Amino acid sequence: MLRAGFPGSFDPPTYGHLDVIRRAAKIFDELTVIIAVNREKRYLFSPEERRYMIEQLVRDVPNVRVDLCDTLIVQYLREHQIPVMIRGVRGVADFSYEFDISMINKGLDPEIETLFLTTDPRYFVVRSSVIKELASFGGDVSAMVPPLVAEMLKNKYDRSAEKA
Repeated sequence: MLRAGFPGSFDPPTYGHLDVIRRAAKIFDELTVIIAVNREKRYLFSPEERRYMIEQLVRDVPNVRVDLCDTLIVQYLREHQIPVMIRGVRGVADFSYEFDISMINKGLDPEIETLFLTTDPRYFVVRSSVIKELASFGGDVSAMVPPLVAEMLKNKYDRSAEKA
């Protein structure tokens, strides 16, 4: 059985993320979406909220599972016997960054291979940071994220406005 992991923060999950997940799920027997939990990073959504959103969005893809990770990704992959890491890239800048990270990961565990999937051109400029900023001003993010995510963004920012 060929297994792969697709790590990321998914804060929030986007159509671009879902595109990579669905395409990778067609290639591999099992795909684990690995949600990074970095205590040093400030997220809009909790790990549990991010997991919930992705689980709901891929519930129709039987060979995809979702998990949380608070260790190095290569450590997680090694412990779960997942030999391939999927990384989505939108353009040259993403590739350059991801290539550097893949070299570090290769140094940490030479047995884990990194495969790059380019995004569908429809999602070329979709960045989580842009989506969050747009949503924080009440902008329409429906072309960038599924309805569940758009609703959770709206609720998150509505509550933030109430506290202010």
